[in-house]
Formats: sequence, structure tokens, C-alpha cells
Amino acid sequence: MGGYATPQASERSAVHLEHEFRDIIEAGQRVEPRDWMPDGYRKTLIRQVAQHAHSEIIGMQPEGNWLTRAPSLRRKAILMAKVQDEAGHGLYLYSATETLGADRADLTAKLLDGKQKYSSIFNYPTLSYADIGVIGWLVDGAAICNQVPLCRSSYGPYARAMIRICKEESFHQRQGYELLMTMMAGTDAQRAMVQDAVDRWWWPALMMFGPPDDNSPNTAQSMAWGIKRHTNDELRQRFVDMTVPQAQALGVTLPDPQLAWNEQRGCNDFGTPDWDEFTEVLAGRGPCNTQRLATRRQAHDDGAWVRAAAIAFAQKIRPSEGKTA
Repeated sequence: MGGYATPQASERSAVHLEHEFRDIIEAGQRVEPRDWMPDGYRKTLIRQVAQHAHSEIIGMQPEGNWLTRAPSLRRKAILMAKVQDEAGHGLYLYSATETLGADRADLTAKLLDGKQKYSSIFNYPTLSYADIGVIGWLVDGAAICNQVPLCRSSYGPYARAMIRICKEESFHQRQGYELLMTMMAGTDAQRAMVQDAVDRWWWPALMMFGPPDDNSPNTAQSMAWGIKRHTNDELRQRFVDMTVPQAQALGVTLPDPQLAWNEQRGCNDFGTPDWDEFTEVLAGRGPCNTQRLATRRQAHDDGAWVRAAAIAFAQKIRPSEGKTA
């Protein structure tokens, strides 16, 4: 027998769905694409996962800058494999946003129009080959601290994508550290090159975790929804404590005079990043913001014929697929 939902019934249904969603979150279970979710949850995920995807694609540029100047065939092969991995990570993450109803082309357009962000860390230049090692050690190390907890994110497709991404990021971090160990065992000039790169990348790496907790508008809600598992400051502290003994083993000095072990807290004290610089970079006024977006825009324009050909091919074979189905 047919009928329609009364306003009262619709309201009861909405309340029931909200309770179901809350029960999933409180039980530490996964929300899947076909499950009901609040609009705010969906929008927050699209913003976060899209920013992550953009970061992986833009992040190919600083290291790709050295592909033709790698010091050996072995180093070139390693770097090329890493850059290819980053492209794959971006594709996994764009696919995750599509399960939320987002359109990949629309997300790319928003990035190129400056309406969506990517990680601030990729707006700094790679001035020497030591930067490649330091990016692997510090930048990928920070990414690991930030992303491993995301393997337990409440949204299933995002959490599952992060499992593979984190495995590969861990390998990238080891590759970077191995390169730095090799350089630190080399000449005085090579050791100086490594220290210079550490000096330049340390503070931007700390900024990767986002602003301090008292100035992070999205953290509390993201944690309540189980999208994030730790605050920005908690992750930043974890990264510092992980990196200090690695720096000692490597033989480099981290450029922070306030860095010291705090016996009472059981962790390291450290200085405050330049949050004014962070704000400037996020606003598009960093050292390489214009260059990064221009390069991404050019690549997008150059690939227009590939996208058109793929669409044409899909339209051509679709009738034959229907006949064989």
C-alpha cells in the first residue's frame, strides 16, 4: 500500500539516523559511503581528504625538481619511485573523496582557483640534493606521525587508503634517512649541505601539523567525529620526541636553542614556530606558492587531451559493454 512520510515521521527518521551515526562513532566503528552521515561530517571529510590529495600531487614538485640532477642512477631510480608513489597516494585519496559524493574535477578546479589548500610544507624550495634526504626524514616523518592515527579514522574508505599510504611513507622516511647517513659519512661539504637543509626544513616541518590547538577551529569537532585521533599539539610533540634521537644518531643539530629534555614532563621542550610565516604561506604568499600552482595548472592544461581521449573511449565502448552484459 502506497503512502508518504509525514513531517513527524521524517523528523523521527532523521533523529533515528542521527542516533545510529552517533552509536557508530562512539563504538569506534567505521562509517561507510552508503551510511547516513551529517552534512558537516561529509563536508569536513571532503575538505580534509581533498587537501591531503592535493598535497600528495603538489608534493611531487619539490622532489621532481631533482630527478634530472640526481647524483647517480641508483638515487635517480629511488627518487623516481618515490615521486610515483606520491602520485598514487593522490589518486587513492581523490577516490576516497568520490565516495563522499565529491567530483574530482571540481576539487582540482577549486585547488587551481585557490579555494582549497594543500600542505604549507610544499611551498618551500629544494636548494640542494640534501633537501631530498631531509624531506624524506623530516617531512615524511611528520606525515607518518600525522597519518598513522588516520588508519583508525571513522570513515572507512579514508582509513583503508591510509594503511597503504602509511606503509609507503614509512619506506620513504627510511630512504631519506639512509641518504642523509650516506652524506654525513662523506665530505665536510656534504655534511654542511645536510646541516643547512635541516636548518631550513625543521620549522616548516613542525608547522605541518597545523596551528596550535587553541587556534585550530576544526580540531575539536573532527576529534568528536573520530576523523582525527590526536590534536595538532599532541602530534607535534610526538614528532619532536621521535626526531631528537634520530638527529643525534645522524650527527646533525636541530636549529632550536630551546630544545631540551624535560624530565618532569617526560618529553622534550621546544621553541615556538613562526606562526606569522605559517599564516603568510597559507595565504599564498610563501616562497613557492605561485610557482607550485602555476606548474600544477600547466600540467592540468597539458593533460586536457588525455582526459578528452579517455572520455571518448569510454563512450565508444559503453554500447559494446551493454551488448555483452
